[in-house]
Amino acid sequence: MNPVAPRTMQAWAVRVPGPIEDEPLELVGKPVPVPGPGELLVRVVACGVCRTDLHVGEGDLPVHTAHVTPGHEVVATVAGLGPGAADTGFGIGDRVGVAWLRSTCGQCRFCLRGAENLCPYSRYTGWDADGGYAEYTTVPAAFAYRLPPGYTDAELAPLLCAGIIGYRALERAAVPDGGRLGIYGFGGSAHLAAQVALARGATVHVMTRGEKARRLASDLGASSVSDAYGEPAEKLDSAILFAPVGDLVPVALRALDRGGVLAIAGIHLSDVPSLVYERELFYEREVRSVTANTRADGEAFLSFAAEHRLDVTTHEYPLRQAQQALQDLKAGRFDGAAVLVAERGDA
Repeated sequence: MNPVAPRTMQAWAVRVPGPIEDEPLELVGKPVPVPGPGELLVRVVACGVCRTDLHVGEGDLPVHTAHVTPGHEVVATVAGLGPGAADTGFGIGDRVGVAWLRSTCGQCRFCLRGAENLCPYSRYTGWDADGGYAEYTTVPAAFAYRLPPGYTDAELAPLLCAGIIGYRALERAAVPDGGRLGIYGFGGSAHLAAQVALARGATVHVMTRGEKARRLASDLGASSVSDAYGEPAEKLDSAILFAPVGDLVPVALRALDRGGVLAIAGIHLSDVPSLVYERELFYEREVRSVTANTRADGEAFLSFAAEHRLDVTTHEYPLRQAQQALQDLKAGRFDGAAVLVAERGDA
């Protein structure tokens, strides 16, 4: 039997997309959602603050749902079961993770070949449906994650997007055994992907703005650290661009050795300048994009996190300070990842 949830809750909503400095989000009262068939109602304990949330709030990603509640790095406990959800293996009180990918059709050629991240009918938490900048949210049970032990709620939250997307970007970058990896931008996702690469035996070079981020990269084991537009200490076999800055694409390509691969990890990127073929693409250099993730990516990364204790750098904000957290993210005021945490007295 489902426990009785309150009828209303506090939630952030995108009032009108615009610069985060103009405070486009509003803290409002919303009805507690009712879980549909196969869905879980979950009480949010912590929610990571992702750059994608910033893109939703500022309108870099087009509006899919008016007044949507952002947030897709959700650590929560199951508070209710929709029709049929009792057969999914989840029960009341279970700790679960809610990530960016909310649902896919399961029938298109992409889903059938294991590339559900490319499903034309995919839907996303905090963009197509209300997410975790709230006291409660829902998730289809088939897209909820079991969480690895040994981490706090705040540490788990960034794993659910920053970690998963960083893991997929690392796979797309095709780092060879013992290879040399360059990372451009060193925020929540990059600082986790770097640790996976290091655990696999790669040499990691980091190019990023901000003294705090450079210090964190060095502390985590980067072989060299420089400014975002700086040159790595050696030619790279692979590179990942985490910063949403198109100007860095030719910079990263020039740093690649012959046959090198650049993976662009962000969902949004400013315009890429013209490339000079001989200087930036010749010698079989490749550029690859990264689009969301599959559930298999999420399960593989969380399994890795269970076996290899990751050092997750977090900065906690109460739910009521979500807009401030997004402003601080845009300004680069912290290293690692920001996390919204439920306050005492929250539902």
